[in-house]
Amino acid sequence: MARSAVSTGNRPLPAPRDVLELLKPITWFPPMWALLCGVVSSGVAPLSRWTFLLAGIALTGPLVCGTSQAVNDWFDRHVDAINEPNRPIPSGRIAGRWGLYIAIGWTILSVGIAALTGKWVLFATLFGLVCAWAYSAPPFRLKTSGWVGPAVVALTYEGLSWFTGAAVMAGALPSLHILIILLLYSVGAHGIMTLNDFKAVEGDRATGLRSLPVVLGERPAALLASIVMAVPQIVVILLMVVWGHTVSAIAVGVVLAVQLALMPRLVSAPAKNAPWYNATGVSLYVLGMMAAALGLGGYV
Repeated sequence: MARSAVSTGNRPLPAPRDVLELLKPITWFPPMWALLCGVVSSGVAPLSRWTFLLAGIALTGPLVCGTSQAVNDWFDRHVDAINEPNRPIPSGRIAGRWGLYIAIGWTILSVGIAALTGKWVLFATLFGLVCAWAYSAPPFRLKTSGWVGPAVVALTYEGLSWFTGAAVMAGALPSLHILIILLLYSVGAHGIMTLNDFKAVEGDRATGLRSLPVVLGERPAALLASIVMAVPQIVVILLMVVWGHTVSAIAVGVVLAVQLALMPRLVSAPAKNAPWYNATGVSLYVLGMMAAALGLGGYV
């Protein structure tokens, strides 16, 4: 099994189902939700630019996010051969250099689609692709840092996707209010990414990945993640009030209050309760994103 993961000779064309598994459709939802927040925050009727909307959905989900998954699996193939040998590359279902070729091909396709949607979406796509490669590929391997790695994922999954949704609908640079809110939610998402590291603490220690649960310890990392998620939402509430979006401010305040009530249980046993908090607190966090977007778009 491990031998197929490092072999680089010519191999048969991989099956479509294995390519789809490599691109991990389950991971496309978070950036596509952020894209939808961007669309809503723009205030532009979706059907008025539906072709651009479809292009944005393709970019944030199957293309750029899919590219990041392919890149990550290619450069982690040796580790996966030990820890997750059933994945497409280490199992040999995507053999030889096909994993790398798919990552490169998906990168080129992403740039081509983005170029058809305007300069701001192209800019966001290029930036996202650079981050995807730098996150996993040497010499950068940003994923090895518990500070930089989650920041890159948070910015690309939340901020850039939101930016893409707003830009693809407006056909221009999003407003300053939109840029501020998407950046705040990107900062908060750093805490969400830290929560995802609790499932692999032992593996990270063994392979030298310096995730925050490894560097700080599990409880301090969970407390920090909670603070990082909460503070930007407080700022969002204040800005919504200042900008006259009272209903949005109340909605974000309600979901934040419930999150704060759930956080003590998370901090008490982070490794055990991180999946539970992802299903509850993080779901509330992203609902707050949509509440803010509705206010920015003039819907409430």
